[in-house]
Amino acid sequence: MGARKAFELFAADPRVVHAPLEYGRWGLLRERIEAASAVARALEDAQVVIDPDSRITQLGLLPVCEEERYFFFESRAYGGHSEEPLPGLARRWAAETFGVEGARPYIAVAGQPPLPPLPVTAVSLGVGGNPAKRVPDPFEERLLAGLLRAGAVLLVDRGAGGEERARVDRALARAGATPGQVMTWDGAFAPFASIIARSRLYVGYDSAGQHVAAACGVPLVSVFAGFVSPRMFARWRPAGPGPSHVIPATGTAPEAVLDEALAAARHLWGAATA
Repeated sequence: MGARKAFELFAADPRVVHAPLEYGRWGLLRERIEAASAVARALEDAQVVIDPDSRITQLGLLPVCEEERYFFFESRAYGGHSEEPLPGLARRWAAETFGVEGARPYIAVAGQPPLPPLPVTAVSLGVGGNPAKRVPDPFEERLLAGLLRAGAVLLVDRGAGGEERARVDRALARAGATPGQVMTWDGAFAPFASIIARSRLYVGYDSAGQHVAAACGVPLVSVFAGFVSPRMFARWRPAGPGPSHVIPATGTAPEAVLDEALAAARHLWGAATA
């Protein structure tokens, strides 16, 4: 249950069906609380309700069904003082709550945009409207330029539009790509997720793209800025079966972040072709 954007990541799995519910992240408090009433009406016949600590129920504060059929993954408390990321905590919770061993993240996107015959590096510089997640200019253009100098073929998500798209376009224009070395993606996130799943490497900020790469075992470099505490960094860093390099960029000099990101990309890119 939720927005279609989330469901599209699993649309190819016939076991998953969608119950549409729009939740206005920037709506009035009254409107956001009323969303729980809509959920309760839709769940009247549900046998089991699993709540992954969502905004829809205001992090488990608003009841949506009887307690005996409600299972709440309280991510902010579960795991105590461990440094385990959310996928690991969710795996433990699934085993303890439902007896499901070995649970893992996955996606099942319906349809796949075509890719060139050459292996591509997927790049996302989106920050979801949170400028604190960015590294100051000229980091992005220098990151792209460094990847291009290393011989990567880039497929870059241009973002949701507005300032984000303009920022990505400026960085690409200044990166010095040769013809055929850069492609861009405009459109929904789920098809881009399928591109990430088929890429040689993923590079980006802390965003949904890094978690898709981790779930699909794609080598990734995550530039993780904007976290307000070490616990937030520990919980939200990507975790999956593939190799990853996560750079805690908050409080780190942009030049050092750039050098580390490019070194990690070259290492993981080379390892993927070995």
